[in-house]
Amino acid sequence: MQHEIKEKGRLLDKNGSLREAGFARSLLLEYSREDIKSPSFLIKEWDYYLIHNDDFGLALTVADNSYMSLISVSFLDFKEPFSHTISPISLFSMGKLNLPRSSAFGVTEGKNKSSTIRFEVKDGLRKLYCHMDRFKDGMPLNAEICLSDEPCESMVIATPFENKKRAFYYNQKIIGMKAQGKVSFGGNEYIFSPEDSFGLLDWGRGVWTYKNTWYWGAAQGLIDGEPFGLNLGYGFGDTCAASENMIFYKGRAHKLDRISFGIPRKNSMDDFMSNWKISDNEGRLNLDFVPILDRAAKTDFLLLCSDQHQVFGKFSGSAVLDDGTKIEIKDLLGFAEKVYNKW
Repeated sequence: MQHEIKEKGRLLDKNGSLREAGFARSLLLEYSREDIKSPSFLIKEWDYYLIHNDDFGLALTVADNSYMSLISVSFLDFKEPFSHTISPISLFSMGKLNLPRSSAFGVTEGKNKSSTIRFEVKDGLRKLYCHMDRFKDGMPLNAEICLSDEPCESMVIATPFENKKRAFYYNQKIIGMKAQGKVSFGGNEYIFSPEDSFGLLDWGRGVWTYKNTWYWGAAQGLIDGEPFGLNLGYGFGDTCAASENMIFYKGRAHKLDRISFGIPRKNSMDDFMSNWKISDNEGRLNLDFVPILDRAAKTDFLLLCSDQHQVFGKFSGSAVLDDGTKIEIKDLLGFAEKVYNKW
């Protein structure tokens, strides 16, 4: 059973709990940090953009997790393959980054002495700017990108956490925007053209529990000249009301129920670089996922821990829309990830 939120309103009630759990196709519920009744050090807010074509990509994050903030830059080369990530951390931000309460407007900015990431949303465009003095081998990275043609529908979900009345996650995933711009790095320029380059946004606001594992995957591109995308995820929170699984075709969202990542196992461990099988519980999604690179990162400070595997690769198979139309998918670039956090 998938409960769809259809009316506008406040996200939280007077006690700081979700008023309505479920999914929506746009950002109907209004988030306000002032409505949260949990301790401020539990609030986590972030904007994450991924921009790519079939050859290379760039991921940019600005996050304010209260006790710490970070700005993160990842450059991805799918031909080599190669990836490199730098994520400077600052302590005790406690909301000082003033991230916007909506994804539809405002400025998100994170910076330190040597790096700046800035996102500006205005007049239907998303302008992304990044400068990092010493990204790799002492060389700087610069990027300026504009995202346009935002689809009319997106994935929005309000997720509670079982037995934690004031814990919640409010999330929007916008998949399949057109990207134009460039990244300058290592003496080379990497050009994003709107004919073959796409951008997605992961906009998250919430109060999380301490230990979580999430699975998330997304893909975007053209199928027979029409925009197509996927958002797939599970693993945390109480998702009885709805999942975040959606197919996007020609700007419209088609809701899926439950999915699973068939991550291969080898020697009793996840074998991320072998081929995966991804499917749903209703026979509408049947995908083979062939990995290209694993953007892995692990930090362990005892009380704080993060173990991330964001695996980029190509999806092939089929997806069935709400009206029964079957879409054949061949070598669609995207990623699937498994992330464990103590935070």
